[in-house]
Amino acid sequence: MARILITSAIPYINGIKHLGNLVGSQLPADLYARFMRARGHDVMFICATDEHGTPAELAAAKAGKPVDEFCAEMHKVQSGIADGFRLSFDHFGRSSSAQNHALTQHFAGRLNRAGLIEEVSEKQVYSNTDGRFLPDRYIEGTCPNCGYDKARGDQCENCTKQLDPTDLIDPRSAISGSTDLEVRETKHLYLKQSDLKDQLSDWIDSKSDWPILTTSIAKKWLHDGDGLQDRGITRDLNWGVPVKDGEKDWPGMEGKVFYVWFDAPIEYIAATHEWADASGGDWQSWWRTDKGADTVRYVQFMGKDNVPFHTLSFPATIIGANSLNDGEQWKLVDYIKSFNYLNYDGGQFSTSQGRGIFQDQALEILPADYWRWWLLSHAPESSDSEFTWENFQSGVNKDLADVLGNFVSRVTKFCRSKFGEAVPDAGAFGDAEHALITDLTARVRAYEGYMEAMEVRKSAAELRAIWVAGNEYLQTVAPWSTIKENPDMAAAQIRLALNLIRLYAILSAPFIPDASKSMLASMKTTDDAWPDDVAASLSALPPGHVFEVPDVLFAKISDEDREDWQARFAGTRDAAQ
Repeated sequence: MARILITSAIPYINGIKHLGNLVGSQLPADLYARFMRARGHDVMFICATDEHGTPAELAAAKAGKPVDEFCAEMHKVQSGIADGFRLSFDHFGRSSSAQNHALTQHFAGRLNRAGLIEEVSEKQVYSNTDGRFLPDRYIEGTCPNCGYDKARGDQCENCTKQLDPTDLIDPRSAISGSTDLEVRETKHLYLKQSDLKDQLSDWIDSKSDWPILTTSIAKKWLHDGDGLQDRGITRDLNWGVPVKDGEKDWPGMEGKVFYVWFDAPIEYIAATHEWADASGGDWQSWWRTDKGADTVRYVQFMGKDNVPFHTLSFPATIIGANSLNDGEQWKLVDYIKSFNYLNYDGGQFSTSQGRGIFQDQALEILPADYWRWWLLSHAPESSDSEFTWENFQSGVNKDLADVLGNFVSRVTKFCRSKFGEAVPDAGAFGDAEHALITDLTARVRAYEGYMEAMEVRKSAAELRAIWVAGNEYLQTVAPWSTIKENPDMAAAQIRLALNLIRLYAILSAPFIPDASKSMLASMKTTDDAWPDDVAASLSALPPGHVFEVPDVLFAKISDEDREDWQARFAGTRDAAQ
């Protein structure tokens, strides 16, 4: 039994996320966690909401609520959505937790003692009306590149050009709208990432098994242009982790907080601490190699936009903290599974513009398994992929309804009509049955290999092939014809097919957990042991074992529904609602 720590990129608190966010981190992480648990491994699956930074304050202000109240409410919303998609987190934490405050300050103190923190004076926009420095996103104005009049101080959303606040024409405060702005000098702390460049480079080079997408992005940031730069880790904000050196005040940093991208990855550790405080578990054995985490395999899942922070900035924090060599050693990630983008119906999903279908809306129109299957079977691994309503309808109808659902329905209904609602006891397996068992054994082993390697689309394709094999067997042996001349042989064929339903339930559980439960319930069994021996697994339901014909496993998506949804989710989120 292995110990496997799994984290998925933590979603930002400022709104409900679209399906692209789901398939880019949380959903494939859940797939892997469920599979590894099914194989008997000790799994710790952690996620949280990312609650600090400028967007949280702006979203709270827009909602007319204090930022702490807004974040608490949105955590409940996002936690509920995660439950709706059957994401099997061991803990879904909050980066605003007391545990994350303490750990962030602890790591900052260690980095400072290691000589890896530098105080830097820089110029920043100050709003006299608001009485505060304005981070980049708190400044709006006209883009000098395209003329868009709502460009932010860090980037123009219209033309995507990267900007500095001083580039904006007619800049104004995003808080008050005031144009009474001036540039003032302020001090911030910088993490001296450049001092760790060689160690980071050697560490990344040692990960020869990582996806090309992950390593190519990391190496680009390391070596292109001016290479890896030191990074500011503090901000002039009210909401966040106060800047401290461990438990001590940091002279000159009063009123400042740590940058959200410094504290957010530390929340992976803090969320495990939160889990331990709630359950009585041992969080340090998952994260400190001097406390037992040397036996842990740590796997992260994320979209490609998060790769630089997880291959460079967060590892720099860990490597830097470990450089004190005082016995306290923290776990570095072993494998990073990264994903490209899922686009939407000829364009891009857009949270800010409300374009596409969002997670809460998806669950309102169809159960989780429909979305889980389609998204995972079309996961954007080697390149960007695209969600279209036509492809979604086709995938659901052909894979789930026609292949899996139809198999379960045909087998159970035929058995009920010819043999009753119990596994038939007559007949023995023949050549066709033994050939199917041999084929399925090879396919199950291939499926396990793809799942262990986190090759999501190949795993889905192999699982579908396993479903198809059962259908092809049924078509070949045709028990509805066999029963006319050889009832015992037909009984043996249906006995195998009923056991196939149980096998399919177990193998399919990581992808479609609700349907898996329904299949096991219809077979009236709680035995969900992984089929290490496929032949034995296909005899697990003995002759005489009672079952029941289930309701329709997957309803087909009609053309009318597809057309309705396509129209509803083509515009803004408000219009879609």
